[in-house]
Amino acid sequence: MYSEKQKSKTKTFRGWFTRKNKREEAHDQLNEISDESEDEVDNLDDGFDQSSDIDPCTSTNELRIFVGTWNVAGRSPVGSLAVDLDEWLNLKDAADMYVLGFQEIVPLKTRNVIGAEDPTEATNWNLLIGKTLNDKYGSPWSTPMKNPISSYHYHYDKISDSERRTSFSGHSGIQLLSSQDENLYDGNKYKLMASKKMVGVFISIWMKKKLLRKYCVSNVKFSSVACGIMGYLGNKGSVSVSMSIEGTSFCFIAAHLASGEKKGDEGRRNHQVSEIFRRTSFPRSSEDDDNPHPLTILGHEIFWFGDLNYRLYLEDNLARYLINKQDWKALQEFDQLRRELEDGGAFQGWREGNIEFAPTYKYASSNCNRYSGGLPSKSGEKQRTPAWCDRILWYGKGVKQLSYFRSESKFSDHRPVSALFSIPVEVMKPTNPRVVPMQTILPTITPPRKREAGNSNEETKSTLLSLMGKDLIEASPTNMQKV
Repeated sequence: MYSEKQKSKTKTFRGWFTRKNKREEAHDQLNEISDESEDEVDNLDDGFDQSSDIDPCTSTNELRIFVGTWNVAGRSPVGSLAVDLDEWLNLKDAADMYVLGFQEIVPLKTRNVIGAEDPTEATNWNLLIGKTLNDKYGSPWSTPMKNPISSYHYHYDKISDSERRTSFSGHSGIQLLSSQDENLYDGNKYKLMASKKMVGVFISIWMKKKLLRKYCVSNVKFSSVACGIMGYLGNKGSVSVSMSIEGTSFCFIAAHLASGEKKGDEGRRNHQVSEIFRRTSFPRSSEDDDNPHPLTILGHEIFWFGDLNYRLYLEDNLARYLINKQDWKALQEFDQLRRELEDGGAFQGWREGNIEFAPTYKYASSNCNRYSGGLPSKSGEKQRTPAWCDRILWYGKGVKQLSYFRSESKFSDHRPVSALFSIPVEVMKPTNPRVVPMQTILPTITPPRKREAGNSNEETKSTLLSLMGKDLIEASPTNMQKV
């Protein structure tokens, strides 16, 4: 006869076992999911969440993520730019993560577009970003760090869940930061998590060092899509990073889409968006952990940002009239991207914060606060109707935008744009580390492989041992069913 305490543990186990079987059945049936049955899967998740209220396996923490985009017009970073970076990154209200997308970090000339990738400019930008984040009120950057990091293809590599410490590894197994050199960076507040360059498109992701001891960051993957000249050159396209933070998968997409304000140019941009969706993938590898991750863009909490190049359906003189009046609401009525969002076009279901700042493109030149063109026109200036080319979109449940603004750096003919988000992150509780929260997986995502029976039995045995005690483990299967 079991004691009252043991009966309580038995009841707890039964609830756990029922939920476990339901989730495995949901995975087995995933290939049969249709649009009509998505709600049923959502209901299954809701049921699991309600059950976990009784015996929770996860908790939810809020993560503050800063997302920024800047077309730097092919200019190399200089020391005095640290002041502009400080203002853009809004370090007075520091975020947990900084996700920065750049366009045209190199001039889009033939040798850069079709030649081999040169990591020099990406490395210089990373050095300046790291200097700004980790030395907020220090002197302007002038001296590179010891053993600078190559930024062509770079990512954070999780060593172990228990140690929660970091190392850095690069493409083709190149070690970029050795363990014996980690003491050089012990004083840093932020660490570089991922960095990738494709011609002029560049993404750089940083995270507070103290959070690396708190959260498990895993499955960091990259995907580049070149869709510029002839549809396959890298003067236009995207660089994407997929990563898991505890039980939440994120996808960050830095993009540079087709330019032009002629009628029909928006169609080229829409086509490139569809190509990026179609060709971006994050295949599984032998180095992945046991947690399934989405294989495509969908299935993540997604942030899409960059010089998206959408213009205004409005004559130049009328656009400048509304800009002088600072009537942003009226001007947005003619914004191409806003039309796409409202009409369910290229970004159906996506969201963007309310724009309450002036168009970010095109300024006459560096160190100038005047839009290019207009009347009277100046010799040599390009005639461009001002537009909100630089944008930040998101797609996902629970994402809250806290701010959306532009900065006033005159470094290029674009103004940098940034947004601050608050995102819930599912954190697995250490009391039951084997229970993994189910991701929101869409029908296009390949389901996780079913666990082998042996592994499932070992997990069940381990859980039984913790919940019901040694006596129940030693009991026969028949006795277990009777309990």
